[in-house]
Amino acid sequence: MKLRKTAALAVAVLALTATACGGKEGSAGDKPGGVQPGATNAPALPKYVVATGVTLDSPTFKAAKERGKLIIGSKADQPYLGFEDQATKKRSGFDVEIAKMIAADLGFTESQIEWKTVDSSTRETAISKGQVDYYVGTYTINDKRKALVGFAGPYYKAGADLLVRKDDTSITGPETVKGKKVCSITGSTPLQEIKQPKYGAETTELGKYSDCVQQLLTKQVDAVTTDDAILKGYAAQNPTKLKVVGKPFTQEPYGIGMNKEDKVLRDAVNDALEKRIQDGTYKKIYEATLGLSGSAYTAPPALERY
Repeated sequence: MKLRKTAALAVAVLALTATACGGKEGSAGDKPGGVQPGATNAPALPKYVVATGVTLDSPTFKAAKERGKLIIGSKADQPYLGFEDQATKKRSGFDVEIAKMIAADLGFTESQIEWKTVDSSTRETAISKGQVDYYVGTYTINDKRKALVGFAGPYYKAGADLLVRKDDTSITGPETVKGKKVCSITGSTPLQEIKQPKYGAETTELGKYSDCVQQLLTKQVDAVTTDDAILKGYAAQNPTKLKVVGKPFTQEPYGIGMNKEDKVLRDAVNDALEKRIQDGTYKKIYEATLGLSGSAYTAPPALERY
């Protein structure tokens, strides 16, 4: 997708989270769906038909119905994933749309959603204490977390990948970074992975991914690494200059977090995901958000049912 070269697009690099499991970082302007000002021919987001007459023997669902709204936890600083525009207070991005899609299938309109920004370090606390009804925000499913919270999904299969300059054909995967300068966040999981001797990369450690991307654009480093979903957000912001290699070298299945004991709600969310993956709604969401990066759509992995 081409972007008009206007002053509005002179904004340098927008901030994203330190890692899919890390804290928040920065802010940026955005339009609904993750489309930046000046974007043209962007795919339209689907319209969600709100289900009627939904009843669930779920304590979380019943509490939400009584209060008349769902409380959904998300990130607020990840453009094209989970982002809150500071001027309009509107949320946009892939994760936000997934959350809205599920809410509609549970019988809640967009106006009946209360968004709650939850940082990575407090996700389990917010869920277990009932501060949110469910959480959608680059939340990797793993056994340690499953002991504390319940998960529906996975709705997206992420993995550590590489962001490079659009005209760079020398880096085609992690096996081609020998002698290359690769930037990531200090202490992040992707950084520890790419530091392994088998890759032979020269690593640069910075405090923010936005700084890594700036160094990539100015050719101070050759690549940036973190979860591919986050990298796609950067590529979507600057598709004429950046691209995601598309060869993940770790596995990070993203799930929707909720009360560990509420199996009824978990099953209902899985049913909604399954239905919307099959009818093409999920694909439309991807194409209108992360798909703006130029990365091709791939169907999510099989849902876990436990």
